[in-house]
Amino acid sequence: MHTATLETAPRFPSLVNETRATLPTPEAAFHLNRREQTLRGWACKEDGPLRPMRISGRLAWPVSELRRVLGVA
Repeated sequence: MHTATLETAPRFPSLVNETRATLPTPEAAFHLNRREQTLRGWACKEDGPLRPMRISGRLAWPVSELRRVLGVA
């Protein structure tokens, strides 16, 4: 089993410093500490703690909702 090291782990900006309105699924999953497929399931079933926007068929997760769910100011 391969574990991510600091050099190979994804590096995303903190949600506190995020300036974009939405994040793609890989970044949202990283911040929520969930797998990407979990977020896709939430989007499909509409049963998760937050709902994504769909932009040109792609999921876009609102940063404001991510902050709300995580309790980040």
